[in-house]
Amino acid sequence: MNRDASIKAFEEAQRLIPGGVNSPVRAFKSVGGTPIFITEGEGAYLSDVDGNRYVDFVQSWGPLIFGHRDETIEKAVIEAVKHGLSFGAPTQAETDLAKLVVSFFDSIDKVRFVSSGTEAVMSAIRLARGFTGRDDIVKFTGCYHGHSDSLLVQAGSGAATFGNPSSPGVPADFTKHTLLATYNDIESVKKCFADSKDIACVIIEPIAGNMGLVPADKEFLAQLRELCDANGSLLIFDEVMSGFRASLYGAESITGVKPDILTLGKVIGGGMPVGAFGARAEIMAMLSPDGPVYQAGTLSGNPVAMAAGLASLTKLKQNAPVMAVLEARAKRLVEGMREAAKEYGIIMQTDVRGSMFGFFFNEKPVKNFADAAASDAQLFAKFHSGMLDEGYYFACSLYETGFISTAITDEMIESTIEATKRVFKAITNG
Repeated sequence: MNRDASIKAFEEAQRLIPGGVNSPVRAFKSVGGTPIFITEGEGAYLSDVDGNRYVDFVQSWGPLIFGHRDETIEKAVIEAVKHGLSFGAPTQAETDLAKLVVSFFDSIDKVRFVSSGTEAVMSAIRLARGFTGRDDIVKFTGCYHGHSDSLLVQAGSGAATFGNPSSPGVPADFTKHTLLATYNDIESVKKCFADSKDIACVIIEPIAGNMGLVPADKEFLAQLRELCDANGSLLIFDEVMSGFRASLYGAESITGVKPDILTLGKVIGGGMPVGAFGARAEIMAMLSPDGPVYQAGTLSGNPVAMAAGLASLTKLKQNAPVMAVLEARAKRLVEGMREAAKEYGIIMQTDVRGSMFGFFFNEKPVKNFADAAASDAQLFAKFHSGMLDEGYYFACSLYETGFISTAITDEMIESTIEATKRVFKAITNG
């Protein structure tokens, strides 16, 4: 498959943009090769500058549950643009989308819109600190909550619980209040609470999508809820990725565990930049202008983003049974891939939650980041390259999740499985 134009475009981009990309994972560093430069998305497909076409299992990292250029969302965006791109003032669309979002979740009474998942999480943590009057937070190794300073942490040396900055430019003072725990390990969380009596909140992806797809155990989440209640701390579910992907009604509907604060993004913008955080009325009352916790944004509640979100969520609510169809296709995909791998002596671990799917080249099931990191990265890189040559676009990192859209048909799933067989055969014959 010829990619000369993408190579040339990447060379030019590297002269003007750090690493040639505006988000690091796009650079293909972990899989090798050159990122493909996209010209168009249509339904289930992406087209690149060389004229190649790919079945897209990335879907802009999750937002495009109806595929590229969905007619309903596209029409709503075009109509909104006719009335103006941004006002910096309230619109009815903000209230309409808020009403729709709140209707899906038992745990939230009010919601505020922002422009990204990072901003939503940053604001949620500030709100939790303001509500509790405490400073420390607990997060889990392998869960990604955006690139705000207090969340860019890595494990400390030895038995240290408090994390150290994982990026230059982040002062240690900004992460000294961040405690790290191990995903799906309640004892590690108990240690955090033993080490600090000043924990404002525990933040977790209840369905982790940033170390590959690794769902939290129901019992683990229930124990988290009990720990937070016993210590007067808030529980934050980060569902920027999993919201409206794993379930229409959030992880709380799957696990029976309700968070105090919920963060959302991706699907609620229908492809436009958006994030949101919500909670019960008592907590949200702390936000300015009602309360003392400050949060603001010029483009928050942008009318074009609100129009796209309204169209996306309205269509999803009106076609709720499609979630079961997407999950069935995701299960068929990973089952077929796993069977193909087994045929060639390759062991795969797979999982599905709604329209999200994940796979690891790993000898044992993955329950946390350490497990994920033990996966065969070289094999993943070969698989990714092979599938790209076959015309199938998967996430360019083994630590990312795949997505099914309504534009991906049963026939496409079967053709993907057949391509997987060819790629595994080529890898093993190497």
